[in-house]
Amino acid sequence: MPRKSYWPAAAHSGCLGKKSASATRSYRCGQPSKLTARCSPKRYGCRRSGAAGTTLLELIVVLAIVGVLCAIALPSFQNTYKGVHLSSATSAVTGAIQSTRFKSVVSGCNYQIVFSQSTTTYQLTTQTLSGTPPSCPVTLPFTNVGPAVPWSGTGDGISLLASTTLQFAPTGIVTLFSGGSTPCTNGVACLILSNGSATTSTIIVTGVGNVKVTSP
Repeated sequence: MPRKSYWPAAAHSGCLGKKSASATRSYRCGQPSKLTARCSPKRYGCRRSGAAGTTLLELIVVLAIVGVLCAIALPSFQNTYKGVHLSSATSAVTGAIQSTRFKSVVSGCNYQIVFSQSTTTYQLTTQTLSGTPPSCPVTLPFTNVGPAVPWSGTGDGISLLASTTLQFAPTGIVTLFSGGSTPCTNGVACLILSNGSATTSTIIVTGVGNVKVTSP
């Protein structure tokens, strides 16, 4: 809608001077005046059309509504955020188990993988090849393969119910060396991960190396 303009309420003779009446008609609110300072819009009742403003009360109401919406959405966002971290940690653990079994089969040596509850990392160990031809005697101790690898980021809030050590044979057989969550009726080892909000992920490892993930 176009803005309205107003004529001066009265044409003062002192303002007009020698100017014609048409000069008065050229004066509009909000436009530079060619008349004298005595012909101001305020003096002769000329009103300016201003833009509508926002009151303090309206601003407070809007902020209150935004605060309520944020309070409602925050718990849902936090649960989603924790669920993403739990899913990521579960994928890291299952991937480490499957890749360690593959390394044991390919190399012909026994491997172990140690999942730590306190540091949220896993350490890979294996036997050292010796003899001619090279082989992995069962009597030799296990040595670390590289540094410990985190299966969950610091501050993600993901925890392991119990530290677990799995041992892999070159034949593909998997055994529970120590730890693990009990009872575990569907496999040789169960690893339970939690995100701290009553949501858990159970990783079941069978004797032949199959890995299954379940959630309650």
